[in-house]
Amino acid sequence: MHGEYKVPGGKLVVADLEREDGALRGVRVSGDFFLEPDEALDAVNATLEGAPADSDSTALAARITAALPPGTRMYGVSAEGIAIAVRRALAQATEWAAHDWRLIHMPPQEPALHMALDEVLTREVAVGRRPPTLRVWEWGAPAVVIGSFQSLRNEVDPEGARRHGMTVVRRISGGGAMFIEPGNTITYSLSVPESLVSGLPFADSYAYLDDWVLGALEEMGVTAWYQPLNDIATEAGKIAGAAQKRIVAGEGAVLHHVTMAYDIDADKMTEVLRIGREKLSDKGTKSAKKRVDPLRRQTGLPREEVIARMVGAFRGRYGLTEDTVTAEEMAQARNLAATKFATPEWTARVP
Repeated sequence: MHGEYKVPGGKLVVADLEREDGALRGVRVSGDFFLEPDEALDAVNATLEGAPADSDSTALAARITAALPPGTRMYGVSAEGIAIAVRRALAQATEWAAHDWRLIHMPPQEPALHMALDEVLTREVAVGRRPPTLRVWEWGAPAVVIGSFQSLRNEVDPEGARRHGMTVVRRISGGGAMFIEPGNTITYSLSVPESLVSGLPFADSYAYLDDWVLGALEEMGVTAWYQPLNDIATEAGKIAGAAQKRIVAGEGAVLHHVTMAYDIDADKMTEVLRIGREKLSDKGTKSAKKRVDPLRRQTGLPREEVIARMVGAFRGRYGLTEDTVTAEEMAQARNLAATKFATPEWTARVP
């Protein structure tokens, strides 16, 4: 069994092993990380030999940490990263390069249709009718997008939304509300097979699926990192939020989508969203206006250039073929938008 894991902000860890009678055998850990002293790697392999194959990543990491020689120094790797590589080997996880990645970048669409396209395309990936897909959104109208489990009345000021012409829609993933203005937002979705994140703890799958965009930001002069669970942050503040939804169909798939603040009208945002003190309490700021720091200021680049560089970074890592939504997929999405995402029953399902 072979498993690989790119530690977010770190190096690649590889685990090769066999499973025999419910235990790990022939464990060989490798990678492009740095580790001192040399015998620390032998200690890692030795402690994993015979470990129960049903051990979770936390238990494996604890086992590794306890076995490391005194004074061990690890660079670009951690006990947790090694444990995840082992779990991915056991889960027979697939790697990015094993897939034929597709890019969809359509003209602007209405908010409800975007919600529907996410569900339809990810379901198509789950059942094997569509390759894994990166979709870059263009917005046809200003919108507030609330999370699947958020209370409509608690998150949105209806008068503010009406005054500013904001369409309110609810997505299928959890997480917080997104304030959207066309031209001021960068949004993308990844529709990926479940196998790509097999063996990853749920929280770690966020940073894993966005490691490429952190690299793209670095190339644009923006040092960014994941702030658990689902924020992408810089020293200047939050620049993006991510959300996920698991699709249980066929072999399974994961929808991972991210909204990035390219520019933002902070005054308008606070008139439309009800952002309370409790929401801000763990963010180190007392003002919603100061919580989000747009990419326009941090990069100095036009929005289209930021998107082009992001797509180029993905293509350079994993390959990317231009694609379109098929006629059948679009028909499904339009029907789903009309019967679900544009209906008050869905939008207010949590009043």
